[in-house]
Amino acid sequence: MTTKRIKLMLAMFGGGALLAMGALTVALEESVAQQAPAVVAQPEITTGETSTKTTAPSAPETSVAVPPFTTAPYTNTTGEVH
Repeated sequence: MTTKRIKLMLAMFGGGALLAMGALTVALEESVAQQAPAVVAQPEITTGETSTKTTAPSAPETSVAVPPFTTAPYTNTTGEVH
């Protein structure tokens, strides 16, 4: 086969693939368009609860954060010092 003939066959296959994708798209779009849209119920409007204003505490609850556990510096999980 010559390269010209191979290129012609590949172009025909590509064109056929494009036509098939277009036909599939049209078929799928028609089936989606025929479905009825879902009806969503509107939420009921309610009045919210009242909130009272409070002032910030004069001092923070924790003055200094302390970790629950400590390790020696430069140690890994096995406890080996580096």
